[in-house]
Amino acid sequence: MSSLTVSFQGERGAFSEEAARQLLGQRIRVLPCETFSAAFESVARGRARYCLVPIENTLAGSVYENYDLLLANHLHIVGETNLRVVHNLVAFPETSTQNLHRVFSHPVALAQCGKFFRKHPGVEKVPFYDTAGSVKMLAEQRIPGAGAIASRTAAKVYRARVLATHLEDHHENYTRFLLLSRKPVVSPRANKVSIVFSTRNVPGALFKCLSVFALRDIDLSKLESRPLRGKPWEYMFYVDFIGNTREARCQKALAHLAEVTSLLRVLGCYPSATR
Repeated sequence: MSSLTVSFQGERGAFSEEAARQLLGQRIRVLPCETFSAAFESVARGRARYCLVPIENTLAGSVYENYDLLLANHLHIVGETNLRVVHNLVAFPETSTQNLHRVFSHPVALAQCGKFFRKHPGVEKVPFYDTAGSVKMLAEQRIPGAGAIASRTAAKVYRARVLATHLEDHHENYTRFLLLSRKPVVSPRANKVSIVFSTRNVPGALFKCLSVFALRDIDLSKLESRPLRGKPWEYMFYVDFIGNTREARCQKALAHLAEVTSLLRVLGCYPSATR
């Protein structure tokens, strides 16, 4: 895996980097990108072999921007991983728990640590563009009395200290990440399929689409709708189901679905993450 370059949104030490190393190993090379769109583009242009992007969190819900980017870009899902999100209070030597008065982090991370801030009402929450980016900023500016909420990997990358760990309100805090590639790969152990489709806005249309799976006892694991741009009140439907595109029943279901949809695209067939 030493020759693999994986891009992600955020700075070094982001939770996306943790997820990439969890999925592909510690020896990968990483390419931090400023935006999700840039991460997708890095693979499309060949600067990275893969990109790893979050698609949903068990507390915050779906990452809608990445659903839209899946449709806009012709990349293929080739893997996924579920990362247990552990929020850490990270700081440098000039800051301790006694003189802490400001904490920087991404707004979602700050919101997921409400109990910590209620316990420390004198500590100000300061929204920042990225969890790991907040640690990087503190490494450069060394603001006394300021800390960050980020991953343990970010603390390691920027040589900071972890003052406290497990700040998150709910320990069942997981983010699901998708691994994307320019080329589709369907391994024999692939057991999950992601598709996107649209259908006419007529009574019973969605029922007909979903019935192609029910008729063949195919288990749906996720259904997400997104607005169809240019067509108000019409939608794209993203579906994950359990199976492999090499299976006859899945091939028949997709062929049947193509007959009742106006657009159908298979986004990937890949091994599901271990729960």
